[in-house]
Amino acid sequence: MKSGTLTVLVLAGLVAAVVAIPESGPPKGSSPPSSRADSDSTTIVLLGTGMPRPNPEASGPATAIVVGTRVFLFDAGAGVMRQLAAAGLPINGVTALFVTHLHSDHTVGYPDLILTSWVMGRHRPLEAFGPPGLQAMTDHILAAWREDEEVRTTGLEHATRNGYAVAVHEITPGVVYDSGGVRISAIPVPHGSWKYAFGYRIDTPNRSIVISGDTRPSEALRDAARGVDVLIHEAYPAVRLKVEDRPGGSDWPRYMQSFHTSDVEVGQLAAVAKPGLVILYHLVRMGGSDDELLAGVRQGGYTGRVVIGRDLDRY
Repeated sequence: MKSGTLTVLVLAGLVAAVVAIPESGPPKGSSPPSSRADSDSTTIVLLGTGMPRPNPEASGPATAIVVGTRVFLFDAGAGVMRQLAAAGLPINGVTALFVTHLHSDHTVGYPDLILTSWVMGRHRPLEAFGPPGLQAMTDHILAAWREDEEVRTTGLEHATRNGYAVAVHEITPGVVYDSGGVRISAIPVPHGSWKYAFGYRIDTPNRSIVISGDTRPSEALRDAARGVDVLIHEAYPAVRLKVEDRPGGSDWPRYMQSFHTSDVEVGQLAAVAKPGLVILYHLVRMGGSDDELLAGVRQGGYTGRVVIGRDLDRY
């Protein structure tokens, strides 16, 4: 082959490689930045945006806030460990877990988080923050898998003894974490008949974020979200709420209005709080479309940017 032809082919290959590089940042599943220059970068990763009804496209509620190389996890719904792996985040332990409340769909992945991160190499206690009752839940989980823990530590796996430990912090409203430029505050929210339920505000060196957890419209959450960069809020389409033909279906509207927030109510809250971005997650769709949800937020009066969250989306 002539040298001129070879040069043209090499240049063509280089151009093709450059064109193939995505312009929208790292692909889903890539690891968070780890350079010193990016040590304070903040990325939201929606690990799970679903609800109790099993949906292969929407895992259980779980949101990661990645600050440099630190991973702060909010809730541990079904599939949380697999979603951490899919997002390219550490599977050998997060920096800390923050639980909004003890409903099963927000905690059914908690045993997986405890045990699988240990099997994958975690050797320090998992820092877990959440409402009263989290310690008892943790104790029961560890007791339920006691034989597994014994086999893995005394057998041929040589797992770190007591590496499955959890340091539980049962919290009250206010600042619950403050380290390395990251401050996390718990916000009491009304979630039906639950005695304890929290949203969280996360302040990092370059972003402010509020996560609602499960709640009906909350003045405390609204006030905490004033002027934040991002508000991540649960929602259901108000136009779809009606009595349902099933056992307990007659109480469905009353249940939703007591335990959750409609798209219109999210719009009303956001219109006052004025966050830079609203992300809707933990969607109880009842057959509703994205367009209906977005229209509901607009009906509530919010005119800023709003998106429908999808699993593994990054913001």
